[in-house]
Amino acid sequence: MSKQIRFNAFDMNCVAHQSSGMWRHPDDQSARYKDLSYWTDLARLLEQGTFDGIFIADVLGTYDVYGNSNEAAIRHGAQVPVNDPILLVSAMAAVTENLGFGVTAGTAYEHPYPFARRMSTLDHLTKGRVGWNVVTGYLPSAARNMGHDDQLEHDQRYDVADEYLEVLYKLWEGSWEDDAVVRDRGTGVFTDPAKVHEIGHYGTHYTVPGIHLSEPSPQRTPVIYQAGASPRGIAFAAGNAEAIFVAAPTKHVLKSTVARIRDALEAAGRPRDAAKIYTLLTIITDETPEKARAKHADFLQYASPEGALVFMSGWMGVDLSEYDLDDPIGNVKSNAIQSTVSNFQAANDDGEEWVVRDIGRHSAIGGLGPLIVGGPEEIADELQAWVDETDVDGFNLAYAITPGTFEDIVKWVIPELRRRGVYPEAYEPGTLRQKLHGRGDRLPSDHHGSRYTVGQGLPVG
Repeated sequence: MSKQIRFNAFDMNCVAHQSSGMWRHPDDQSARYKDLSYWTDLARLLEQGTFDGIFIADVLGTYDVYGNSNEAAIRHGAQVPVNDPILLVSAMAAVTENLGFGVTAGTAYEHPYPFARRMSTLDHLTKGRVGWNVVTGYLPSAARNMGHDDQLEHDQRYDVADEYLEVLYKLWEGSWEDDAVVRDRGTGVFTDPAKVHEIGHYGTHYTVPGIHLSEPSPQRTPVIYQAGASPRGIAFAAGNAEAIFVAAPTKHVLKSTVARIRDALEAAGRPRDAAKIYTLLTIITDETPEKARAKHADFLQYASPEGALVFMSGWMGVDLSEYDLDDPIGNVKSNAIQSTVSNFQAANDDGEEWVVRDIGRHSAIGGLGPLIVGGPEEIADELQAWVDETDVDGFNLAYAITPGTFEDIVKWVIPELRRRGVYPEAYEPGTLRQKLHGRGDRLPSDHHGSRYTVGQGLPVG
């Protein structure tokens, strides 16, 4: 029997997100991204479907690798305009009780000290339902607008991220003791100063001598998400990640990626299942296979091939406008998302090289992940096959149109998965960390961040 399948919804505070051009479809509501009601309605829908959470992506630059210009990105609405993801969470939390929130924020352009307070605030307000997707950045335009000539080299970005996490763990785990806040009305003492500790961090990239500004939140450290599958990204995830998002075009590629991640977790002294692994996927479904295929054919009329190549150029760090549509991308070096390049340098399911035309067609709806089309039984069969053949834990579900894609999944796919006994009937109680792993609200002892747990006067480590 297949293991339980888990779902996250993949969205972004922008138009069309992964499927450039689909904003033109009459049923798509992604242009409502500016309306709070879009997000609160979506949160209610996802909680109805017992999704683990909503994972909100983000960028701090435009996709200007394609054609060495951001004109195509602006023209197609390719993740521009884009608004801040963090500001959405409080409103969605107010209309739900169990849905988790994975927020993307980068380590390159914001100091960890104010960021630590922002995440602690969200963890308090959500009663422990927030996670942080750690990204190191991949768009050169973001670096330029932050005053740099270009972003750091790929592995150097992770070196900075290592220290960034060290500062955060010291603040979240090592500054305040659990019983520091006493609220003693008789003595007039709100917090016992002896139980609040300066972290004394003096590192290569950051100097943070003082205390964390927030008292301990339900999880202290938010659930750590990570979305890099390069060798350096996996090494980073092995010590830190509790949920890992990957994007693989085929089961063969995904199986290899999942195995490398689980091996790395074990090598880091953690259980092989210490991180839930979700793969990017887009589902088009309806009551019958025929209706689903007709829906897919309708969607294809609106998809933008050029918009897809704009995205892929940014993700790969390769200007695909310089290639003929029938050219393979060859042995290029990427300073963006290295795993994306390596995925498309491997053979496809037919054993042939990916060419630019195939990459654009593959990513036109759903972006980096595969697209599956069919009735509820076909979709359930395929999802179970992906889980059984690759050992992945679940799916980070992108949309073709929103909220329609998610409505169809809740209406048609989830009941079929529940009928087969492979999808949760209800949420487990507790924080997001407890819901995902069942090991408590706080970081487990085998997690890298637990070494900074508050000690006698100073954090350990």
